[in-house]
Amino acid sequence: MTSFAFETIGRIHSCFTEKFGIPRQPNLVPEACAVLELLPGFQHSDAFRELEGFSHIWLIFVFHQCHGRGWKTTVRPPRLGGNRRVGVFASRSGFRPNPIGQSVVRLVSLENRKEGSRLHLSGIDLLDGTPVLDIKPYLPYADSLPDARAGYAVAAPAPKFQVVFSELAAQACRSLDARRYPDLPNLIRGVLAQDPRPSYRPPDDRKSFGMRLWDLNVRFRIEDHQVVVTAIDPVSIDT
Repeated sequence: MTSFAFETIGRIHSCFTEKFGIPRQPNLVPEACAVLELLPGFQHSDAFRELEGFSHIWLIFVFHQCHGRGWKTTVRPPRLGGNRRVGVFASRSGFRPNPIGQSVVRLVSLENRKEGSRLHLSGIDLLDGTPVLDIKPYLPYADSLPDARAGYAVAAPAPKFQVVFSELAAQACRSLDARRYPDLPNLIRGVLAQDPRPSYRPPDDRKSFGMRLWDLNVRFRIEDHQVVVTAIDPVSIDT
């Protein structure tokens, strides 16, 4: 057999509603949260028996926005500043022969309801709407290999910036529903400290940017080695 068909078992409901701003690896921003909602036919509580005993799980998913857009033999990883090419199989790029990804994320809780099963997750790096193909438990004794070599990505990237809030942005955070937007200030700090801008941009670029979290537009700019969050507004219908 040279081709296979797989069925989506669930979809991610994520705080990241656009690609810009998504952490480049899982667990870089612990406050990044999502819910995996299982689709009909995969909601049996028996299928999740004993899963709550594991703190982390592997998600096998599809880079759905890359599907059908082709692939190249080499890519420019952000970790290398976007200036050096490596083979696609030496990267985690979504533009692959088969746009399949995997992420290890924290399992916060498992919710079994009449409407179906839901997994509450944190430390995610997944776009809202991501189709999930499979769930597997993370096994520290097998999956954690401290002596493994990591090529050009030896250690986790250090935060690049301190993040500060303007009074307007801080006031917006205080006024928003904390249940709908959990831990919003720390989520913004975690994402922006990693510098979500394209790696090929000049480091002293002072242009203002906007980033979507849920249905919010977080506006920020770079000033003297700081990220200044200037405003947090609801996304307009025309956006």
